Amino acid sequence: MAWFRRQPAQPEPHAAPAPRAEAARAPLHGQAERLLRRLEWTVLKRLDGQLMGDYRTLMRGAGLDLADLREYQLHDDVRHIDWNVTARLQVPHVRVYSEDREMSAWFLLDLSPSVDFGSGPQSKRDVSAGFVAVLARLLTQRGNRVGALLYGAGVDRVVPARTDRRHVLHLLHNIQKNLHPTASADHSPGNTTRLADLLSAGVHSIRRRSTVFVVSDFISEPGWEKPLAQLAQRHEVVAVRLTDPLEQDLPDLGLLTLRDAETDELLLVDTHDTAFRQRFTAIAAQRDEALHSALAHAGVDALELSTQEDLAEAVIRFAELRRQRTRTGGGHPQSGMPRHLRPWARSRDNGAPAS
Repeated sequence: MAWFRRQPAQPEPHAAPAPRAEAARAPLHGQAERLLRRLEWTVLKRLDGQLMGDYRTLMRGAGLDLADLREYQLHDDVRHIDWNVTARLQVPHVRVYSEDREMSAWFLLDLSPSVDFGSGPQSKRDVSAGFVAVLARLLTQRGNRVGALLYGAGVDRVVPARTDRRHVLHLLHNIQKNLHPTASADHSPGNTTRLADLLSAGVHSIRRRSTVFVVSDFISEPGWEKPLAQLAQRHEVVAVRLTDPLEQDLPDLGLLTLRDAETDELLLVDTHDTAFRQRFTAIAAQRDEALHSALAHAGVDALELSTQEDLAEAVIRFAELRRQRTRTGGGHPQSGMPRHLRPWARSRDNGAPAS
């Protein structure tokens, strides 16, 4: 079939042609508004009743006013150890600060092609956008600032940290620009995700201490562990992992052609083969174990978001995780602690005397 393009009409001498950018932006702004309104009605209203205003458990401020001194406890942040008091008393003590009323949150968003996958009605991209919209709106409602770094073919866009509902819409608009097909045109087949680039950009871009949400499926080239640990040295970091059930366990569907979303490589597999499905599940479990170990070593909290999970329940589960961290002092126990104090910390954690 042949396609013919109509010649554009010549504009009148005094009439400016309609800018294409505005026409392209209008649908995206409408999508952002519809998404936020839907989440405000279906998720945020539920959270208002269940969180009961306890939104501060979602993130903690980085106050500078010293409120108290106490002995080191399990999960305390070693950056708060008061070394002068520790040297005098021969027992590690930490400083307790009063928190800022105004807090900043940053979303480091992996929008690479691998998050396009979803075995049900929504993809990992949809889950990511919904989570960011809900959390950003919860925080900006109380005057807190949110910003984002977006990774597609690279670190494509930085959205400065600001507040109010209009800014949340602006953030969603920028996310959807990256979700738009034209935004990923530069991601040519064969290019794989380098999560280390996104994390390194966060290390250098986020100056003020903040709560940082790394939202990704963590399907990436290796080497992201070091910049994640560097990010966690200054900021409070939460790794939000996007998952889909089919990435963990393959059903018996016969012959399937699988395509790598990032390299476009095709692979024909026989899911009727029980041994193949068992190997697939075992490899997925090994990858999960390695990922959890890397996140724990970096000293960051982890939250998993499935494409088949209710978003409100996931946020409530996250809030409960934060409450537990708040009760135990927050932070990671021994990462960065001087070597001569680590036996004492381990003995305290295990309830046994230090050797």
